[in-house]
Amino acid sequence: MDNKDEVREFLMTRRARVTPEDAGLTAGSNRRVDGLRRSEVAALAGVSVEYYAKLERGAIAGASAAVLDAVSDALQLDDTERAHLLDLARAADGIPTSGRSRRRAPRAWAPRPSLSWALEAITDAVAFVRDPRQNLLAVNELGRAFYSPVIGDGGRAPNLARFQFLDPAARDFYPDWELLAGMCVGVMRAEAGRDPHDRALQELVGELSTRSETFRRLWAAHDVRTHGAGTKRFQHPVVGELTLTYEELALTAEPGNVLLIYTAEPGSPSAERLCLLASWAAEHPSEAVDTSGSGSPAGRRPAGGR
Repeated sequence: MDNKDEVREFLMTRRARVTPEDAGLTAGSNRRVDGLRRSEVAALAGVSVEYYAKLERGAIAGASAAVLDAVSDALQLDDTERAHLLDLARAADGIPTSGRSRRRAPRAWAPRPSLSWALEAITDAVAFVRDPRQNLLAVNELGRAFYSPVIGDGGRAPNLARFQFLDPAARDFYPDWELLAGMCVGVMRAEAGRDPHDRALQELVGELSTRSETFRRLWAAHDVRTHGAGTKRFQHPVVGELTLTYEELALTAEPGNVLLIYTAEPGSPSAERLCLLASWAAEHPSEAVDTSGSGSPAGRRPAGGR
């Protein structure tokens, strides 16, 4: 991914999103652009038109934090977008972000015994480790039953983005498919800004852009987001509809990897169904999908799975 192209497209799409009225300006007549003009952004940020135009051409190397803050204010960026712009600037300056060393390809991953023990100690919730490329690296017992449509019957390591955009079963598993598709791409776009030298992520983006028109459209929008916490709906092939809250926790021992935990509100129908799924997985161990330490799937899907 070319850093200058990323900066240019990000700034242009953010500028097109802000109307003069949003910025407290008079729209006037004969406007030929969507959103703000470059001159209006420059005035709001307190920089020259020439300097802002240079930034929007992708020449962001050397830009000060004060200038980037001012541009972020002018473009009304949210916290995630501000962080993304700073990541792009650091990449242009050759500074690694998020505590990660610059790398071209990911190293082989294996779970530490203590991490595996921690995952399996979580018995009433779905728990899994995900890497920056949306790979499911390790999953607890309930998670293996929950994610059986994703993990599948074998082959490459299960990947949430590939499932989202390339597997027709995803539209059944995710009732709010369009919403979650945008979330997935936004998280990947933010990750690409944090680690522009991640070859595996670049290859995944290329694959999905080639094979999915929806992914290609969402990627071109340059929207970024963080996962953090929230609520998602699922339609599981064994227990039906589940509404689960999630929390994303960074693994400080493994920069870039995160632990996600999905739980149901106590006493809710989803909590009852999650307990039912746990019982089903315990009673049908040969049908519950397993994963090895490398994240490669094995076993087969539960009856009724797609």
